Amino acid sequence: MTHQGALTARVATVTISDTRTAADDLGGELLGERLRAAGAVVVSHARVTDDPAAIRAAVELLLSAPEIDAVITTGGTGIAPRDQTIEALSPLLEKTLDGFGEAFRRLSWDQVGARSMLSRAVAGVARGRVLVLLPGSPKAVALAVDAVLAPVLGHMVALLRKAP
Repeated sequence: MTHQGALTARVATVTISDTRTAADDLGGELLGERLRAAGAVVVSHARVTDDPAAIRAAVELLLSAPEIDAVITTGGTGIAPRDQTIEALSPLLEKTLDGFGEAFRRLSWDQVGARSMLSRAVAGVARGRVLVLLPGSPKAVALAVDAVLAPVLGHMVALLRKAP
């Protein structure tokens, strides 16, 4: 389902992990598949380590690319010591969409119960682009894209493209 005035989103995806490679990046692969199924164009996919400087540099580069409307990351949003995605990228957010994380955690509750509270998934606007930080679990990626992000991504892009 899309909103009136929605546009096709041009998306860059990033897997953030110390352990994932091209051979076993299930979350990143699924992220691209689900976004394409929702009508988005996946422009690029990158993998970076759980290093705050590397995470920020990779995402800042993507946010500056004129052909990209949204950057969506997977991984590093939990509470483990190496989970640094939120710390690295939240300073880039000009606007935070609190409802995204709330909706994701509410839907996650039905699948994993109280463990849903351990997710720090967040979405917002950074440099006039959509920035979404998702967990690394393939099940969490599927839920977030299918139930929360896909219904509004094109509308979000349309709103931001209209901005002066």
